[in-house]
Amino acid sequence: MIDITRRIQQIVTESEVEDGICLVFVPHTTAAVTINENADPDVQRDMIKELDSIVPWDDGYRHFEGNSAAHLKASMFGPSQQIIIENGRLQLGTWQGIYFCEFDGPRHRKITVKVIEG
Repeated sequence: MIDITRRIQQIVTESEVEDGICLVFVPHTTAAVTINENADPDVQRDMIKELDSIVPWDDGYRHFEGNSAAHLKASMFGPSQQIIIENGRLQLGTWQGIYFCEFDGPRHRKITVKVIEG
């Protein structure tokens, strides 16, 4: 889980949109994006530990590439998040951050960000 909050805020700032929506999308089937606590790194460690417990890497899956667990985890988190923008700032809670989640890597990945005024 990689905290991408500052980079997303930088994109919003550079867009000069004061009020609107920021859409963060990950176009990969074994990666995801989520919003969660960014004050204590143990939260991310706990989440990964529990995900590995719920969806083990080796569980007799049939997918020939051998990465079914990554597909399942990515589907559980989802490929996108929408964040409200007010006064040019992402409206995240005090302890919230935006995380890129890589479940089948490391790999070279792309994140698409769309800032919509309105």
